[in-house]
Amino acid sequence: MKLKKTVIICILTLIIFLAMITVSTIIQYKIYTKNFNLKIAQITKNILDENPNIKKQEIVNILNSKDIVDNNILLKYGIELSKDSAILENYEYFKIFILFNIGIVGLLWIILIIIIIKYKRNNNKAISEITKYIEELNQRNYSLKIETNTEGELSILRNEIYKITVMLKEIAENSKQDKINLKDSLSDISHQLRTPLTSINIMLDNILENNKMEEVTRIDFLKDIKREIVNINFFIEAILKLSKFDANTITFIKKEVYIKDIINEAIKNVEALSDLKNVEIVINGDSNLKLECDLKWQVEAITNILKNGIEHSRDYSRIIINFEEYNVYSQIEIIDEGYGIDKEDLPHIFKRFYQGKNSSGNSIGIGLALSKSIIENSDGYIEVESEINIGTKFVIKYVKY
Repeated sequence: MKLKKTVIICILTLIIFLAMITVSTIIQYKIYTKNFNLKIAQITKNILDENPNIKKQEIVNILNSKDIVDNNILLKYGIELSKDSAILENYEYFKIFILFNIGIVGLLWIILIIIIIKYKRNNNKAISEITKYIEELNQRNYSLKIETNTEGELSILRNEIYKITVMLKEIAENSKQDKINLKDSLSDISHQLRTPLTSINIMLDNILENNKMEEVTRIDFLKDIKREIVNINFFIEAILKLSKFDANTITFIKKEVYIKDIINEAIKNVEALSDLKNVEIVINGDSNLKLECDLKWQVEAITNILKNGIEHSRDYSRIIINFEEYNVYSQIEIIDEGYGIDKEDLPHIFKRFYQGKNSSGNSIGIGLALSKSIIENSDGYIEVESEINIGTKFVIKYVKY
């Protein structure tokens, strides 16, 4: 924009000065013409006074004649036509106009030089500001702003640097937040592992130190240890899976699969838990309905939701799974008859390591977070409704393209 503005100013300046020179030339021409005409009029009057018989037409013919007059006629008066002006006044005016034109051209050059110097100075100032700004960026100072609404090469460069600054600032803030999140996650992971490991350690100490322990008690301890190990294994696997989502290293292999096959595989994974609590799982839906997805990961997502439902269900209750297809999406509903989720906990149940008021003792608060990540990465979304002492309903919708 500055270069364009400078060029326009230079062009306008040239036009103004050309106009001034043109006006000067026209004025000079008029003065010369006036002086010549006055002198010719004086000569004509003198001739007519001396020779009254000369016809006016003869004088007009002489003035308009194209005949070349001998230069030697005026030499005896000290006037050489090829060098000197017969009218001295015109010569004086000629010198004045020459000086005036030289002054105009000189002034033009001075103005153009001033414009160029000012343009370069502004450019150097802008470059200096950009250089200082880049030095500030190297010092990790992202608070400065150099965004401009003007055009031009340097302005475009400033705006691009500003965009980079915004991006670097976001990266720095995200990095800081990532460190905070990592710290919190490590704290949560440590807490989640410490409890079962402490329990295992206590039970092993009892087994090792009490040689007279009854066999039934020993077997109960071993079962409890196994259960804790299974929980730890599930927890570690879930953490590893979530970390893959965070690192964007998961690749879904999508193909058409029957929705009922997904549900049946998930039910197999929780069969032992449902049998333990005598929870009946009922399926309703068209067996021919298909879904384009990664079978393995969708089974993982449904398994975690079912596991959560069974853990929060009463003994001898039911979990109902409904699935159906609509014009723009396919839907799976998982409804339990459990204790329900408190309204204060409902907005947070998909957060990692979150444990609500009605969480079971075996809950580690990561299964639902993993399910949400899987579903959302499969062009779907999940929502939940719940009422205390009535039950909870998870609704999963997969958008069709």
